[in-house]
Amino acid sequence: MVPSAPPEPGASTAGALLQLFRDGAPRTRANLAQLTGLSRPTVAQRIDQLIDLGLIAPVADAASTGGRPSAQLAFNPRARVVLAADLGALHARVAVTDLRGELLAEISTPREISSGPEAAIDWILDSAEELLPSLGYDVSQVAGVGIGVPGPVEFSTGRPINPPIMPGWDRFDIPSAIRARIDAPVLVDNDVNIMALGELSTSWNGVTDLIFVKVASGIGAGIVSGGSLRRGANGAAGDIGHIALARAADTPCPCGNRGCLEAVASGRALARELSTEETPLHRPSEVVALAKAGDVHAIQLIRQAGRDIGEVLTACVSIMNPSAIVIGGTMAQAAEHLVAGVREVVYARSIPLSTEQLTIAPSLAAGNAAIYGAAQLAIDAALAPERITAALGG
Repeated sequence: MVPSAPPEPGASTAGALLQLFRDGAPRTRANLAQLTGLSRPTVAQRIDQLIDLGLIAPVADAASTGGRPSAQLAFNPRARVVLAADLGALHARVAVTDLRGELLAEISTPREISSGPEAAIDWILDSAEELLPSLGYDVSQVAGVGIGVPGPVEFSTGRPINPPIMPGWDRFDIPSAIRARIDAPVLVDNDVNIMALGELSTSWNGVTDLIFVKVASGIGAGIVSGGSLRRGANGAAGDIGHIALARAADTPCPCGNRGCLEAVASGRALARELSTEETPLHRPSEVVALAKAGDVHAIQLIRQAGRDIGEVLTACVSIMNPSAIVIGGTMAQAAEHLVAGVREVVYARSIPLSTEQLTIAPSLAAGNAAIYGAAQLAIDAALAPERITAALGG
């Protein structure tokens, strides 16, 4: 995963110095003094503090250019762990990762978000307490918690705000509920933002402008511009599923309006369209299964859904000019049909300059995008310079 930016030369705290180690490369004290402009005694003091926290450690058998070997030091990603949770409309998943985002263990289950916040939080915490001992850790060694939920979130507080498919969750204080049992920073965000961050940090090195589109029971987008997530004034940026689509003008949407993209192109809408009295469908995964079995009607509907999504994304391309559009979520398991429909419309209707270097592709992180993104949020919070300073009692 991509760490946060290294400190500017001259950064003097142990937490700022730690950022230099997060790329995984070993360094010597002399090298660090040169990089930061700090004196060697100051560097030595900061290094000792980070070693005491277990966050960096000596590298065994360090290579030498001759003479007395230089003592090299490197980031220790197993010093502590983070929890990453992905709560979807119809599923739940909790994972434990190290401080570099490597997946160590996980639990997942079908679970409806409509069951309410208390039950979901208990499930996350109980799952964590089941996973951690198997890895040799306990809750005191959890450095941070990242959670994605399928609705708008006030990121500064971690509270869902008027989430349309999350009854009982409105303004529920998720961080406080988690911190009742785990003393660590808790970061909560919309699931599509989490997926965009996970996709960007693991699969698109060097890309700074990206739109991640999740197509599952609903449709939403995570927007990365200039290398940063754009959440909007109220956490509702990227809600493309409720943009009006001309051909859907008379189709009611669960949001209460008519004509929304989600009303005709989401996995839920396609399942409804394909349902018969003999074979009712309820989940996007059932639509994907039909397409993979060669059902012509399912394939045609998925291709048309891609075209509909592409129509909305054409406007997004004109406004944002991304270099990548990534399609994820359950319906992306039928990517050959869905992505083909998106490409067909976006490349045909956008101006050539906007699409000259535009890649439209299925998610590379696939089903792990949300977990990677949630872990990245937790890691960045846990290893932030101010957090390290606090851990040192400063």
